[in-house]
Amino acid sequence: FPAFRTLAPDSMPCAVQMPYPVQTPCLSKRPACPNALPVQTPCLSKRPARSRFAGRSIRSIDPQTLSLIPPYRYDTSVGVADNTNIVKNLAGKLGFHRAGIAEAQKLRHGDYLQRWLDEDRCGEMAYLRRNNEIRRDPAKLLDGARSVIVVAMNYRQVRPEQSPGDRPPSEHGSPPAGRVAMYAWGRDYHKIIKKRLHALADAMREQISQPFDARCCVDTVPILERELAALSGVGWIGKNTLAMHESLGSYFFLGEIVTTLELLPDAPATDHCGTCTRCLDACPTDAFPNPYEMDASRCISYLTIEHRSEIPEPLKPLMGDWIFGCDVCQEVCPFNGRGSVSNIFDLDSVGPTLPLDEIDAWDEDDRRERLRGSAVKRATLSMLKRNASIVRRNIEQAGDEQNS
Repeated sequence: FPAFRTLAPDSMPCAVQMPYPVQTPCLSKRPACPNALPVQTPCLSKRPARSRFAGRSIRSIDPQTLSLIPPYRYDTSVGVADNTNIVKNLAGKLGFHRAGIAEAQKLRHGDYLQRWLDEDRCGEMAYLRRNNEIRRDPAKLLDGARSVIVVAMNYRQVRPEQSPGDRPPSEHGSPPAGRVAMYAWGRDYHKIIKKRLHALADAMREQISQPFDARCCVDTVPILERELAALSGVGWIGKNTLAMHESLGSYFFLGEIVTTLELLPDAPATDHCGTCTRCLDACPTDAFPNPYEMDASRCISYLTIEHRSEIPEPLKPLMGDWIFGCDVCQEVCPFNGRGSVSNIFDLDSVGPTLPLDEIDAWDEDDRRERLRGSAVKRATLSMLKRNASIVRRNIEQAGDEQNS
């Protein structure tokens, strides 16, 4: 066992094996053991976690030798702090741009979530009405959960200054196209984030001797990840209800590991929105009835991605050229001009725009093949064709207004 130390050669009558490292006087001074060797033993204060061998009986130690061994004292706070540093260092090495710790406990925004659902602000997203007890308390996701590791990964890309969908076709010489929200460019983020979360959990098990259970989560799990991001110091919840960070802005994905491992929680993030209301003022559909509140049933992202039925007529002209998602409230945010550009997403799948003529010609097999490995697959074929029709009409109307 790697934690055991032999303090004398096998020929010695008082060979000692300990179930944990100890500071032991040199036995070479004992006249009964002329051949004993001095041993260098690690300092107890640096041990990150209690050995799994601790507490077992010590085998065959004579009373005189036992009296030389100092009592074992395990400093729990030091072990927890070391484990926390290990987790954050590993998260950085795996490409996460932020990592924080929150306690696995009942969240304070659970009552607001229930009111939000009661007011039907979730639109047709009936799945949000299920598993509410789990959403309100991440500890219910894993028996014995004590901590939630929250990570953030930047996805900011460089958007073309003016996408084809912003102008009538006659002005740019190419077929009209609809804009795609930046989070959906390239490969599906769910797969990228979850793969790295599992890699983080595996690396933690290699470097932390204490046994623990863990569950890796992305936004497909019933978890209030933005509130956990705020509690863990990863980012505050902005007035547009998105997670925000001073250097990353809001263009980042979140992931969580719920674990039975005890870790030191971080201080909650500080809100830096101040008196700014750019995101609220810029929303084309007035989806924010108040700061920090969203009526999802009016949000363009919801309408183009989650709303399965026909979109209300008054909202159609307000959708502009967004065919999947919307970034308006993020584009105007001052914090989003500071972040670095991400290099982890392959844009060969879906980029900033989708041609409307291409979507009109798709059948289900075409959609499945074209959107393979893309988050845009969330929208069904009928939804994409519906969205393309609305975008085409809006682009044509914008062209008519410019020509008149």
